[in-house]
Amino acid sequence: MRALVTGGAGLIGSHIADAALTKGYAVRILDNLDEQTHPEGRPDWVRPDVEFLQGDVRNRDDLHRALQGVDVIFHQAAFGGFTTELSKYADSNVVGTVRLFEAIRERRFPIRKILVASSQAIYGEGLYECAAHGPQQPRPRPIEQLERAAWEVRCPECDRECKSLLTPESKSKDGTTIYALSKRAQEEWSLALGQELGIPVVATRYAVTYGPRQSIFNPYTGVVSIFSTRLLNGKPAVLYEDGRQTRDFIHVGDVAAANLFLMETPGADGQALNVGTGHPTTVTELVEALCRALEVPVSIERRSEFRPGDARHVVQDVSRLRALGFHARTPVEDGLRSYVAWIRTRSRVRDYFAEAEQLLKRMRVVRSAAV
Repeated sequence: MRALVTGGAGLIGSHIADAALTKGYAVRILDNLDEQTHPEGRPDWVRPDVEFLQGDVRNRDDLHRALQGVDVIFHQAAFGGFTTELSKYADSNVVGTVRLFEAIRERRFPIRKILVASSQAIYGEGLYECAAHGPQQPRPRPIEQLERAAWEVRCPECDRECKSLLTPESKSKDGTTIYALSKRAQEEWSLALGQELGIPVVATRYAVTYGPRQSIFNPYTGVVSIFSTRLLNGKPAVLYEDGRQTRDFIHVGDVAAANLFLMETPGADGQALNVGTGHPTTVTELVEALCRALEVPVSIERRSEFRPGDARHVVQDVSRLRALGFHARTPVEDGLRSYVAWIRTRSRVRDYFAEAEQLLKRMRVVRSAAV
């Protein structure tokens, strides 16, 4: 079996490539080595026993070359994070994905199955419950509310503070950030085109993924990497809102294992599936655990800043994935230790966030509450 891993030099793609090699696949990587993420070119973790093609999923010739002789595809190539480059999300995530399917149809490549990387971002806010009015699927919090530093989600019927629940796949897709919208479109196009072409497709809605190989150069995506580069340079981790928002943080090793499992398990074909741990962690708790792993004093800066469209609480319900027979195994503390062991091997760790955040503020991607 020959597997193509698009974006295979990146955090998730490279671990999928390694896992596929271990399972006996022949692996080909297609990666454009985006300069913001890979400023030093092909990273040293791309193994010599993979076939590496530098190219772009938006380029027809690169796709035709990459798809020759391929049986299955792990489509991980994407542009993510909170940045100012709005058109790049649509171009990379949506157009690139459609061109992948277009190339398959044009040349009638006999692809057996495709896994497409989606994201928990498509949900926007997670699922909630009001004590008086039951389950709620709120839209993203209004900017006027965030400007008052009123962070928690409130019931639209009685204005009571709501309790966060685990978010199942059935929750409405209400994400309003450009990244969320692009991933939603990517997911829906992929499932529809897979059905049209008779190719089983699974859209994997990743929780917040972290771990070794997360770019230390990109200041717009990868919260663990951003926090680490600040802390290792004697600067505090900058937390938006009050740091009490919760996320589902999953180690990249578990994400790679889930991809191989789903590639070889037919139960989720034609569906979108949560890939997470089901365990909530506040951003403050994440920083505290990271400081313990780094063996540095806890250093946090809260400025009552926020990003419009950001969710307050979103933690995945992974019961469907568990029912198929897979569950994540890496606790956050253990996962962060593995990340710290890796980042300490990097020769050049500097803080890129300080400069980037000034641009984000000028472009109103990051705003301040009136407190």
